[in-house]
Amino acid sequence: MPDDAAHASSSASRSPASRSPASRSPAGSAPADGATAPGTAAASVVPPAAVPPVYVVGGGPGGLATAAALGAYGIRAVVLEKADAVGASWRGHYDRLRLHTTRRLSGLPGLPIPRAYGRWVLHANGGREPAARTVVIATGYNHTPHLPDWPGRDTYPGELLHAGDYRNAAPYAGKDVLVVGTGNTGAEIAVDLAEGGAARVRLAVRTAPHIVRRSTAGWPAQATGILVRRLPPRAVDRAARVMRRLSVPDLSAHGLPMPDTGLYSRVLEGAIPVQDVGLIDAVQRGAVRPVAAVASFDGGVVRLTDGDAIEPEAVIAATGYRRGLDGLVGHLGLLDTRGRPRVHGPRTLPSCPDLYFTGYTNPISGMFRELSHDARRIAHAIAEAHARQASAPTPTSAPTPTLDPDPDPVRPIPD
Repeated sequence: MPDDAAHASSSASRSPASRSPASRSPAGSAPADGATAPGTAAASVVPPAAVPPVYVVGGGPGGLATAAALGAYGIRAVVLEKADAVGASWRGHYDRLRLHTTRRLSGLPGLPIPRAYGRWVLHANGGREPAARTVVIATGYNHTPHLPDWPGRDTYPGELLHAGDYRNAAPYAGKDVLVVGTGNTGAEIAVDLAEGGAARVRLAVRTAPHIVRRSTAGWPAQATGILVRRLPPRAVDRAARVMRRLSVPDLSAHGLPMPDTGLYSRVLEGAIPVQDVGLIDAVQRGAVRPVAAVASFDGGVVRLTDGDAIEPEAVIAATGYRRGLDGLVGHLGLLDTRGRPRVHGPRTLPSCPDLYFTGYTNPISGMFRELSHDARRIAHAIAEAHARQASAPTPTSAPTPTLDPDPDPVRPIPD
């Protein structure tokens, strides 16, 4: 599931004096937990007191994982979180939510998920405006809810909410509800409503999703995703087509046709397959009825793209999130046309060599697994940069340059 901690700052910039070539971090594999990378023992090269802290923006899984990995190198991490508790966004998801990935493959550095899971506790100082040489942005993939601006939306008299505000089916018992969006969230909320007593549940489908079983014959779908992610997309698309025919029934007669594009090709476009948590059975039984996408609202009438008109009492928009990075780093030229960082993990751009990003991809191999790997790689890259800086000779022909005491620090967003 996504890492979506809230923003802790509104803008970030770098002082020209801190952009030294020696601080650029090469990509490299990190050592195992508790191990020391050969030739890069940052903690032994630089005394802990002399190592500047790394500021991690976002106290969700990605941010906490990176902070833990940095700690293994003796590098102090300061985690900035806008909410009053770490992992705050996870506390606000719907009650039914469970990990779609396997427990064994979803642990974070130093914190494997036990059968009886525990919790993170973080103690940090607040109220400061820190200036940092190195920053890791981990505010999350699902950060800002996106609600489409459908024509006539403001005329709808019923309840219209984003899926991020949905908790459980109790308020919708006996009601006619339309769920918009067939990603994992929309599919699961539709099933939750059907099982929770809603009188009618419709699921608006813009693009038919790829549906996969969470496991087949005891083999988890995530393990397959890990094995195939480096293979040619066309080969994976063909294999996935065969697997779907063997494990998932054809739901075309129920209004949910087979997708016309390959599974892995869709993943590369940003659409993760829907893991079945009861949707197949609910559609076959008629408890969830797929309908066409929403075109517009006309008072209490919702008009669909196929010309049909329905009158639901409530509309729940499972229409996704935006990364929300434009106000934070948009002015630095680091984002692509979809608002995502152009680099992630241990890689950085020459214009911002000490600014790292984690948690802004949604890979088929599982987000938590990739967050864990990225955390170690980022910590390894930062430790190497610190070691190089500590071992670099000090020029004798010119005075040592000093940093501006206040190089436009990272500042919190006002409430």
